[in-house]
Amino acid sequence: MGEPAGIGPEVAVAALGALGGQIGARPLKLVGEPAVFHACGLKAMNYVIATSAKAVRVPGKPDPGNAACTIEAIETAVALAMRGEAAAVVTAPINKAVLAAAGFPHPGHTEFLQALTKAPRAVMMLASDLLRVVPLTIHMPVATVPKTITTAAIVETGEIMLAALARDFGIAAPRLAVAGLNPHAGEDGVLGGEDGAVIAPAVAALKAKGHDVRGPLPADTLFHAEARARYDAALCMYHDQALIPIKTLSFWDGVNVTLGLPIVRTSPDHGTAFDIAGTGKADVRSMIAAIELAARMADARSA
Repeated sequence: MGEPAGIGPEVAVAALGALGGQIGARPLKLVGEPAVFHACGLKAMNYVIATSAKAVRVPGKPDPGNAACTIEAIETAVALAMRGEAAAVVTAPINKAVLAAAGFPHPGHTEFLQALTKAPRAVMMLASDLLRVVPLTIHMPVATVPKTITTAAIVETGEIMLAALARDFGIAAPRLAVAGLNPHAGEDGVLGGEDGAVIAPAVAALKAKGHDVRGPLPADTLFHAEARARYDAALCMYHDQALIPIKTLSFWDGVNVTLGLPIVRTSPDHGTAFDIAGTGKADVRSMIAAIELAARMADARSA
């Protein structure tokens, strides 16, 4: 369901209708407050797995009183997937400030999903048919990025990415590109030492384990069509280095994928959009893409 006051329930209901209530042979279910989905146009309540907590939808006006329902919907969906009763979980956007005001202790979906599934580490990937990227560091000031990047973190994240490309995306011999931190990947140390001192040893360690990995590569030449043909995913060093290219290439059909979990989880790559909630302007394409990718990942895992 996501945040009841945002566009999440709208695009969930719209995607359900556009896909005819199923994806492939798998039925689709909505998890959350039935009244919220009804307010978004759902007529057939047999598609809803109802939460015990209640929520009231007032488009564009978030209420911390709805937080318990939002949280329970995520917990319910994850529990179903952990028990094997659901093939995947697709989450609609939540509002972190609203949940925090209600005492929610996690920074966002990814950390909450990691806790619920007891996964050692969760990694955020943004994926589309044109590009897959992972930012090594996510929501932090750019000034703190260089001291946060470590060789061990790059190796660990790279291994999670490579395992997911093989298991979830069905790529037998995945290829990973690793972006440099500095302009021109440091220009042999002239433009910064992190590329040679921190990133290059991580690439060497991944290669030594038999993986097809290249880098550190200059980020300014990493995302054009010919470059993208040479890798299956790119590991970037910070948020905008990863998200600007994929949002430029695939703004309406990019999907947020959580790697490293024992379950399949995707979500549309957009927020709650309170400013257009309830106006009929919400675009359903990213939610449909998230459902379709979740189904393909689930198929790959069961193959």
